[in-house]
Amino acid sequence: MRRVRLHAPAALLAAVAALSACGGPRMQGDVRLPYKAQVSRGDDPRDFAVTVAVQGAALDAIRESVRFPATLYCLQTVGQSDKEWLRDPVSGDWAGAAVADGTVYRGRCTGR
Repeated sequence: MRRVRLHAPAALLAAVAALSACGGPRMQGDVRLPYKAQVSRGDDPRDFAVTVAVQGAALDAIRESVRFPATLYCLQTVGQSDKEWLRDPVSGDWAGAAVADGTVYRGRCTGR
């Protein structure tokens, strides 16, 4: 029997692809997420911003919609999914800034 070895990022992407067929309310690329989100690169390639097209929704649903494109961006940019989110100094939670087309969450890829 022949064995195939996958690196962690490849295994993660394979798992995400397999789970994407499990269902959910809305498609985003090949993965079903509650809300549409788009990632953009910052001045430093490790910095990113994710804009999610919803306001006033449950934070857990927003996080899932924001987390996936950020993870994919970090995997493609630095080869690891580790990231730090910009946090609100008062609540300690992710800091989201309202914009015309939704809410923006910023972060930085921390993997090396």
